[in-house]
Amino acid sequence: MGIGENDITGVLLAGGKSRRMGKDKRTLVLDGETLFNRALDVLVEIFPEVIVVLGVEDFPVHNDTVRVVNDLIPNRAAAGGLYTGLFYATQQRVFVVACDMPYLNPDVIRYMVSISSHFDITLAELAHGVQTMHAIYSKRCLSHLEQMVKSENLRVQSLLDESSLEIRKVLESEILPYDNHLLSFMNINSPADFELARKIGGSQ
Repeated sequence: MGIGENDITGVLLAGGKSRRMGKDKRTLVLDGETLFNRALDVLVEIFPEVIVVLGVEDFPVHNDTVRVVNDLIPNRAAAGGLYTGLFYATQQRVFVVACDMPYLNPDVIRYMVSISSHFDITLAELAHGVQTMHAIYSKRCLSHLEQMVKSENLRVQSLLDESSLEIRKVLESEILPYDNHLLSFMNINSPADFELARKIGGSQ
């Protein structure tokens, strides 16, 4: 267990809405394992407490060490899932990812954790934008998130505009030594994305 991992809850967002994919992304199998279990296994490896956030539906989670909760405010996408995960976490901070990220890199996560202790939000800023769903949030974000989801502002990035929150943006140059292709931030939104992920898996 590394520095800081004991006081952060791992949160896996697994709401199940997969409109662009056309099927439930959680059950897609890559290299013999579902996308859901691939992501969950990484969080369980790193964090003592892991919470899985579902939508309003049930989904089988075959891991007795994790806590499964449903969205407090349904149909609010990732913002609602983040709010729910932060609400239920027993620690003051959470590391949150979505279940459609097949190549999460434990070294990248541990690096982000190691530099996050003095900040309310720690997230990567890559060439194509900030990565809100591979990030660390403190409970000081809760009240802002609650206002957002109740007003149906579902852009998690809006949190970055809150002047009361301390934010640490992690640059690509900091991440590349741990993940030289930035695969930790890849997510599956479409059949084409999944096919690319399969090709990457076959080349590793």
